[in-house]
Amino acid sequence: MNLAIMGLMIMTFPVRSFLQQWKVSNKVFPQDWQILGFWRVSRKYNKSTFDFYGFTETLIELCQRRHFITGDVITQDAVINGWYNYGHLGMELKKNLATKWWDSVVLSREQVFGVETPHRLMGCQNSDNGSVRPIETAALQVPLGNKDLNKEEITSLKDLLKESTILRPNLLQGAFQEYTKSLSLVNRKLPFGLAEIGVCYQPILAANYPTACNAVRTGEVEVASLVWFSSPRTSGQWLDYWVRQRLLWWRKFAKNPSSFTASEFQDNDGTKGTALYFSFPWGKERIETLLNLGDKELVLQHHGNKSNLQGRDGRKTIVPHVLSVSGNLDRGVMAFLFDSLQLTEKVDSKLRTNQKKVCEGLFREMLEKRITVWPGYLETMHTSLEQLSIKYDEMGVIFTVVISDTTLENGLVQLRNRDTTMKEMAHISEVRDFLTKYIQES
Repeated sequence: MNLAIMGLMIMTFPVRSFLQQWKVSNKVFPQDWQILGFWRVSRKYNKSTFDFYGFTETLIELCQRRHFITGDVITQDAVINGWYNYGHLGMELKKNLATKWWDSVVLSREQVFGVETPHRLMGCQNSDNGSVRPIETAALQVPLGNKDLNKEEITSLKDLLKESTILRPNLLQGAFQEYTKSLSLVNRKLPFGLAEIGVCYQPILAANYPTACNAVRTGEVEVASLVWFSSPRTSGQWLDYWVRQRLLWWRKFAKNPSSFTASEFQDNDGTKGTALYFSFPWGKERIETLLNLGDKELVLQHHGNKSNLQGRDGRKTIVPHVLSVSGNLDRGVMAFLFDSLQLTEKVDSKLRTNQKKVCEGLFREMLEKRITVWPGYLETMHTSLEQLSIKYDEMGVIFTVVISDTTLENGLVQLRNRDTTMKEMAHISEVRDFLTKYIQES
């Protein structure tokens, strides 16, 4: 038989190594997939020696290289506490997360309304000593320069602190202020909710991160908040409802949904509720908190004037109970980045050597049958299977044999036909006879 160009390309292609990619699941914001893209691992690790610190370090390195986060020195503590900037892709990912939250909580519901409130709180009735207050440095220079403060100077400092505004630690106060104005939107009918996404300023305890002067650090956190006003009679049911909804929402975008969990939670004031956690390499971190606050804080914010707070629950007029649903978007972004990271075992040199021997053996068998072979296993460029298929199709290669790292275990290889683009599995011992028969029948 006269064959003009009959090409068979044999190549070694360690499938696990190729699929060793760091990727954000395409379930996460599919319309923004071009923003998230695929990440390919440039380093390989042996699972037996790879520890959690290396896992975190690797992700940080990749996120910096791919412009998800930026900063001079980014450590695990910096990741936990949000001490980093967002790069171009990180900003887009965070924006996508906020958009999805807003779509789920606000736009898809008739009973939830969006609000936007100031960063500074005026006349806050329930502030504590842990509040963050911005004060001009010039106003403190004189009293701080005097080591022995007299009574007047102490009084002056107290007045200065009292008159200063408070940077909001959460978005609750803004929702409380907007509550009475929003009653008219629903004809005073309960339940309904007020939602907001914004930056909050939360003090970080010096006990956890001590400084030279025992000062309290302030962290900026992007918070997604829903404040839900409902009848005291149904507040417990609504808390259970929102816990289910929020946990399903986080899990919907995750590659490993079980990494997101829920458990009972109690804050420093003894308020009980539920917290949603993500399992980071160093342990579980809270990404969202759901609390049943009752009516105490709402009444306190409005100076005890309950008449203006009353809403309708059927025929009854009552002061609502407040459910707070507060999510940390910055930690959520980091949770999805960690969730998307995949590491596979490093292919050792012995395995590579054995793969090469298999390829060389099959290569010689084809030449003995006078079948033209292109030694694809000598390719050094890291290219995807799809790109290689296009390349070899253009070269006129009729069959492609893919030898993976599992071939040594089960003897199976993949055969791809250029003309039909069909792929089928065959045992390596059958490849030579199959191709010989194909040529004879052509």
